Amino acid sequence: MEQIVGVAEAKRRFSELLDRVSAGERIVIARRGKPAVALVPPDDDLVQARRAAPTGFAAIAGALDEFDQLDDVVRDIYLARGRAQDRPAPILD
Repeated sequence: MEQIVGVAEAKRRFSELLDRVSAGERIVIARRGKPAVALVPPDDDLVQARRAAPTGFAAIAGALDEFDQLDDVVRDIYLARGRAQDRPAPILD
């Protein structure tokens, strides 16, 4: 079921309209008698799209969690760093 409401009414009853949309109803908001926007329940694809993959360091940390060879790669990096001549390698505990 779809209902058309004006902007002023939508502002006054916004919380109620959100509850109705959450229950599956569609609400069209009209400006000067012409449909301007629609409040519709999100579909599963939209909800998943909003849960975007993390960015920055969080993305790296998450990716490394699934990287099975991480220990081997880190060991190889430290071994290579230990053989480097440009500066001393850090001492790890």
